[in-house]
Amino acid sequence: MSTYPLLDSINSPLDIKELNIEQLNVLSEEIRQFIIKNVSITGGHLASNLGVIEITLALHYVFDSPFDKIIWDVGHQAYVHKILTQRKDMFDSLRQYGGISGFPKRSESVHDIFETGHSSTSISAALGISRARDIKGEKGKVIAVIGDGALTGGMAFEALNDAGHSKTDIIIVLNDNEMSISRNVGAVSAHLSKIRSSPKYSRMKKDVKSFLNWIPFIGKPMARGIERLKNSFKYLLVPGVIFEELGFTYMGPIDGHDIETLIRVIKRASNMHGPVLIHTVTKKGKGYYFAEKNPEKYHSIAPFNPCTGEVIKKNTKLTYSEVFGTKLLDIASKNDKIVAVTAAMPEGTGLKEFKSKFPSRFFDVGIAEQHAVTMAAGLAVGGLKPYVAIYSTFLQRAYDQILHDVCMQNLPVVFAIDRAGLVGKDGETHQGMFDISYLRHIPNITIMAPKNFLELEEMLDFSSSFNSPLAIRYPRGSDGILEGSQALPLNSLQWEMLKEGKSFIVLIAVGKMVDIAYQSAQILQEESIDVAVVNARIIKPLDEGFLTNLAKYYDVWLTLEDNVVKGGFGSSINEFVAQKGYNITMINYGLPDKFITHGDVNTLMENLGLDPKSIAWQIKRIIGKYEANSYFK
Repeated sequence: MSTYPLLDSINSPLDIKELNIEQLNVLSEEIRQFIIKNVSITGGHLASNLGVIEITLALHYVFDSPFDKIIWDVGHQAYVHKILTQRKDMFDSLRQYGGISGFPKRSESVHDIFETGHSSTSISAALGISRARDIKGEKGKVIAVIGDGALTGGMAFEALNDAGHSKTDIIIVLNDNEMSISRNVGAVSAHLSKIRSSPKYSRMKKDVKSFLNWIPFIGKPMARGIERLKNSFKYLLVPGVIFEELGFTYMGPIDGHDIETLIRVIKRASNMHGPVLIHTVTKKGKGYYFAEKNPEKYHSIAPFNPCTGEVIKKNTKLTYSEVFGTKLLDIASKNDKIVAVTAAMPEGTGLKEFKSKFPSRFFDVGIAEQHAVTMAAGLAVGGLKPYVAIYSTFLQRAYDQILHDVCMQNLPVVFAIDRAGLVGKDGETHQGMFDISYLRHIPNITIMAPKNFLELEEMLDFSSSFNSPLAIRYPRGSDGILEGSQALPLNSLQWEMLKEGKSFIVLIAVGKMVDIAYQSAQILQEESIDVAVVNARIIKPLDEGFLTNLAKYYDVWLTLEDNVVKGGFGSSINEFVAQKGYNITMINYGLPDKFITHGDVNTLMENLGLDPKSIAWQIKRIIGKYEANSYFK
């Protein structure tokens, strides 16, 4: 007998339209168990998906995807959508190399309308799609599903303002998983939503206003008085008045786990004209005890035991994020001007203990990276020393603020850039592969990359008295074999010769790639090929004195970075060599000019030819070419 009898019969969104409410409730529980079972094996975003099962079912029950277009903000909560849209049988490959993505992916399905991975984009995208529909004279509804967390992003409010002003037909479903439902307020709001969405009510309002305006002398003042009275009651009773004032018809809050109510309200909204916002209240992690109890832990989790909730392979090693958090706590204990800023990632960036110990000096601004950076600039102007801890992929959202508000004013803000380089299973939207390229051309900024934990700690010590913008980029995870290795203390902006070589080749590497370069050199050493390895720990400014000295001894320079080659660290070395007119052969190794798919980081690095064995093989090919030309220095 099948574990999921109803779910097994669902092969497209059309199939759920044949079910009654009781069957939909059964299906929601089957999907819940299906997700828990599969994510416990692959890992992934669990709590957020458990919270939107009923909403997703209701949307696909009412609308006809892909004729009607559903856009998921962030996209990490689209697992149920994927299950209903012909990807159920592929779900065991979720976030695995070659498998389905953990986010909406247009190449996967016609039902994935817009690709997402960063927050606060859905309303803008939905409004654009709606306007394109109207210009082309097409039909169909456009629905954006956005969480209350994503609504903290400024872009979402820019889109709300535009959508409300435009009067375009668009439906926004607000998935609020933080606010509890108040029975009294909810009942009043549900009643008012029903009245406001009634065509008879809208016509009655218009007719009464027209009649009053027609009465000589007293009609117009009376109409204005009634309007003011109506607004007073609205502000008193309607929790969504901010959306009403922006031009939306607000419906809610409603229970986001009540399928029958969801279907009824969504159907009503689909028959309305103009922008509509449906406010649903859900519980993150719904139906799985451990995720309900600790939704932050189960937001994105590694493979776990579904019976106990415990992660199967616990990472007992320290991570760069933890080392950063511990060291910042240490230097902040000695310097009361140090403050920490993050954008909804206190735990992910290692700042949980800082938040606990120094609550008045810790600022979590929500998903609002632009605001985080400019507020940090303000803190610096106010005489404090701000550390802005944000993932590489999210910091790129604040490019203008880094350039205009921090670097142009040469303010001593420190950017702790977590998850630099490839991060793995979250894929294209989360790979931190652009930060060197989008930062190094900005005047006044210094960029560092530690080769190990010890060097990260030294960089943080150095940063506390550094009086200009500073970025320290470091990867996800733990140290490599260079753990504890430190040949040259970081008391200046100098590079480190990690290993001298007798051949004509030198590997110049940054950050995580220093370990890759060192391992490659060891492989070559076993074959009597002796190459030099340089730890270029200061990406900007270049250690030009060090480079000038290298030119005396090495003819072939190989740069290694976990950033795109275009505009990256290697490019800066190319520029230096060209400017000096050196007769140096330059070869740049790094990430290619394309977006990198999801998968295990080691697998991705091997496929890109950036693992130690591949680098060593490339070097042997280079030596072979030089030998064929009888060229040696």
